[in-house]
Amino acid sequence: MANRVAIVGIGQTTHSGRRPYVNDGELIYDAVTRALEDAGLTINDMEAVMAGNMDMFEGHHLNDAMLNLYSGAAGRPGFKMNTGGTVGTMTAIQGWYHIASGLYDVCLVIGWEKHDEGPATPAISTITDPAVDRHFLVGAIGGLATVSVAYMQRSGCKLEHAAMVRANASQAAHRNPMAHMREIYTVEDVMKARMVMYPLNLLMCCPTSLGATAMVLASESKAKKICKKPVWMKDHVTVHVEYGGAQFGIGEKRWTSHMEAGAKLFKRNHITKPMQETQVFEMYDPFAFAIPMWLEDFLVCEPNEGWKLIEKGALKLEGEYPVSPSGGVLCTNSIGDSAILRVAEAALQLRGDAGEHQVTRDVKQALASGFGGSYWSDLLLLSKTMD
Repeated sequence: MANRVAIVGIGQTTHSGRRPYVNDGELIYDAVTRALEDAGLTINDMEAVMAGNMDMFEGHHLNDAMLNLYSGAAGRPGFKMNTGGTVGTMTAIQGWYHIASGLYDVCLVIGWEKHDEGPATPAISTITDPAVDRHFLVGAIGGLATVSVAYMQRSGCKLEHAAMVRANASQAAHRNPMAHMREIYTVEDVMKARMVMYPLNLLMCCPTSLGATAMVLASESKAKKICKKPVWMKDHVTVHVEYGGAQFGIGEKRWTSHMEAGAKLFKRNHITKPMQETQVFEMYDPFAFAIPMWLEDFLVCEPNEGWKLIEKGALKLEGEYPVSPSGGVLCTNSIGDSAILRVAEAALQLRGDAGEHQVTRDVKQALASGFGGSYWSDLLLLSKTMD
């Protein structure tokens, strides 16, 4: 590649369930303004703008064009990403390509969603199984419930471990002023929540949120001038398959798209002990079983060991290997920015700027992931240094 790429500015809005007095453009403007201020730049310094949003989930069409005066995209080249849950990571990756190629030196990447005006549930529900999923009006819940049961059967994980995951997420989100669901729940609270589809109850599923996240990316030569604490986008892997078995891998010979992504990323970067060589993982975790199950699938830990790490408290903010110290998707899920938020939060951890939810480990390298349809996995490696 012609250029190495760094994150030099980060901005996000507060996330919530309803903000009827703020429109999409104002959300975007808020996040973009904060990112530019963090980088010490203005919109005139941006050479390109990448936007990410699931507009069809909100009943919109090409809303990046309608909102380009708010985003700063007017008169600038760029792309609109629309890839489901991975839209945020793909937007960041698109920005990376445009700078790494040498085409641009500074790029703005934005992800957003406003689900209080156009909820995603009806849109997702109408493309799922009409005999099962549609009656629950929660779209992906059928597949996520199925893989949760399969994980419990093969690993020994129990409902209580998923409840521990959700309780841990609530404690992390409570310390994050930008998170949506900041209420603290105990394991007992989670276990008592209304069942949606076994084994997932209401608290074990991600919420419907709204918010926006923006980042400024820059080439190596520019980054060193712009930023005292650049975070380097060291590598990324995207794995996309079109049949369910390759994502969820319920059979005896499991090889999921997460596994493929983890294997490629770690091999390319000579990482043999991920829990030692990376210090935090901002995972796209849309349901409570995701963290233990996908730590295994990403090859971060051994098979059937993920829930044991939960049990001994290793994945908490102050633990041996913190996962989603921001509260994760379990507490904040504005789909267009859910995955870019994972990258931004991982970068804040590397900078030491995460505030009350800063992990206690010294973070030198961090992982961030995106997950979504159809059967798409993104895994990114961020670093405090270029080496």
